[in-house]
Amino acid sequence: MSKQDSDKPVIAPFTGPAGGWGSVRSLAEILPREKIKPETLRELGRQNKPDGFMCVSCAWPKPADHHPFEFCEEGAKATAWELTTLRSTPDFFAEHSLSDLRRWSDYELEQHGRLTHPLRYDEASDRYQACSWEEAFEGIGAVLRSLDPKSVVFYSSGRASLEASYMYALMARMFGNQNLPDSSNMCHESTSVGLKAAIGVPVGTTRLEDFQHCDAILFFGQNVGSNAPRMLHDLRACRKRGVEIITFNPLKERGLERFTDPQNPIEMTTLGETAISTQYHQVKAGGDLAAMMGIAKYLVEWDDAARDAREPPVLDHDFIGQHTTGFPELAAAIRSASWEDIEHQSGLAKRDLEDAARVYARSKAVMIVYGMGLTQHVKGVENVRMVVNLLLMRGNIGKAGAGPTPVRGHSNVQGQRTVGITEKTELVPVEKLEAQYGFTAPRAKGLDTVESCRGVIDGSVKAFVALGGNFLRAVPETGPMEASWTNLDLSVQIATKLNRNHLFPGKATYLLPCLGRIEEDVQATGPQAVSVEDSTSCIHGSRGKATPASPHLLSEPAIVAELAKQILPLNPKVDWDVWVADYSRIRDAIEQTYPEVFQDFNERLFTPGGFWKGNKASERIWQTPTKKAEFLVPSGLSATGFADLPGRYRLVTLRSNDQFNTTIYGYHDRFRGVKGTRDVLFMNAEDMAQAGLSEGQHVALESDAGDGRVRRKEGLIVTCYDIPRGCLGAYYPECNVLIPVEHHAEQSHVPAAKSVPVRIAF
Repeated sequence: MSKQDSDKPVIAPFTGPAGGWGSVRSLAEILPREKIKPETLRELGRQNKPDGFMCVSCAWPKPADHHPFEFCEEGAKATAWELTTLRSTPDFFAEHSLSDLRRWSDYELEQHGRLTHPLRYDEASDRYQACSWEEAFEGIGAVLRSLDPKSVVFYSSGRASLEASYMYALMARMFGNQNLPDSSNMCHESTSVGLKAAIGVPVGTTRLEDFQHCDAILFFGQNVGSNAPRMLHDLRACRKRGVEIITFNPLKERGLERFTDPQNPIEMTTLGETAISTQYHQVKAGGDLAAMMGIAKYLVEWDDAARDAREPPVLDHDFIGQHTTGFPELAAAIRSASWEDIEHQSGLAKRDLEDAARVYARSKAVMIVYGMGLTQHVKGVENVRMVVNLLLMRGNIGKAGAGPTPVRGHSNVQGQRTVGITEKTELVPVEKLEAQYGFTAPRAKGLDTVESCRGVIDGSVKAFVALGGNFLRAVPETGPMEASWTNLDLSVQIATKLNRNHLFPGKATYLLPCLGRIEEDVQATGPQAVSVEDSTSCIHGSRGKATPASPHLLSEPAIVAELAKQILPLNPKVDWDVWVADYSRIRDAIEQTYPEVFQDFNERLFTPGGFWKGNKASERIWQTPTKKAEFLVPSGLSATGFADLPGRYRLVTLRSNDQFNTTIYGYHDRFRGVKGTRDVLFMNAEDMAQAGLSEGQHVALESDAGDGRVRRKEGLIVTCYDIPRGCLGAYYPECNVLIPVEHHAEQSHVPAAKSVPVRIAF
């Protein structure tokens, strides 16, 4: 799609289901646009198969019993995007200055194709120029060796393999810091903090097979149709056997309404479809906490009544007494919460919450599936703790078909934490690393994403090394971050394609092109495989076989190794070259550091369905200070962290079904009926009337954070949409400019992008 196409927006309701012929047509459009080769079709046949490669987009599990085509629309787009034959060569950069390229859209930048050569920024010409790998590594090493290690940030995207992530984390700690922010800081850190405090593990307790044993699923703040479409197969199977699915989400998302299985010939030929949600409640942004309190209030009231009538209890008192602490305090808070406040904060009627509570009360095994609609709020950690509260009340952790099911975004973002990508000392076996590699590891907490942004803005961060990602585009406070980036002494970007972060150079800047996961990675001992952890804590092998985009690319492990050799003293206990020659040696090292998780790592690498790393909470072993699962009394009923005022709205930033994170595949958000633009403001009809706005009118949004700073997004097209009153929807990352860096989740520091205080301006 050209820039001209994006200037001709069409906004009209979409009436079809998720999946179906819409997905087929979407793929038929993107595959030729990426000018794919026949081997791309071959690779699609290997995607998410036991001996194939793990999808480079979402982290949904790779099943043992796979479909003939084990990829979704979004996953196929990601594969075509990576295996495109389009190229961004040195000649392209000779033609375009960075000033010119900053006028390009996110889509146009990445759509130009794969990077082919290492590049160095030349300030005099304002252009990237090709350089040798030796020149790049020596230049990077010279700057890093001159800096205080505490002033350097090592960021990683969730796509990096376990092998590359382990090496990267080790390099940072041997260099002298734990400044290891990653994608998790921007999305599910609220999960890691909340679940760890409540049940002793930082991840969900369910596995793929639990979908076969549950009899109810509660969904909160997760758009499965765009973010994890392969889950729809599991949800469809649940519905076919009568499982009730209750959804809480501000917008009606098509994937949670209706689904046509593209791999079911009968449904495709008859245009049949499966209704997914049995109840759909459009909770206000930030109102999930109140909705969950409402369900809990019914459970407690019914349990009190049953006790008085000498009837069977509603709550699992045996489980609560044996396995938990803190329930009396929570029960008291639940009883004292008023229905008026619950209805006001949730935006839902009492009777709707009663309907949901009745299903929960009669179900024997319940999963609660959630996404960033819970985690990206000021009270995001409390949202996660309230999920746990609901599950604990009826013993829905530690049995088949039950438990918290956070849906991670990027394909290995959870696994990176497993092998040491974290700023927190307590999450890493530092003593074991010291003994294994003969160095003194830092103990001081490192910088997370929010703290890294503060450091870039105030100048205390001097260098930024990025293992993938598009950090500047993903984080809040876009304006000050872009303005401050040029003050960095060094910016290093390891990437497959050009993105907006690359257009803001530091004083020294290098762009290092790497192999993609789907491409064949041949080292001294032959073709290599890597490993990835999915959302359900299963570890999978991934083997690329596609022809690399350029003979000048290096793998991520090779790049990390060369950087380490430049910035670290020789260490006889770490042979970076041996690791790069044979990735199985990296896995041996990982197993030595984490033997309880990675026992027989290489032997189990390609286990169909992956091998599970284990989860103590799923065994009802609680690794908390009290050795029990802990209830929490929430501090209030709203997760937004700000008050509702006249003219102030709650902005929800959204992803379209034509994007993955900051990667924009096109300008067609099919499910919301938007084509040709991303400058859309979704708004309730009554709010439009009250504000005197009309369909198609162009407006601006301004941040209403109360800190005196001007943050503004221009040119949004007002669009009437089914969204709760007082709430607005607009696309991410374009609206990150409106999010203050200090508008983040308490405790976890996740940017609170799902309830941003804004006002409409002209």
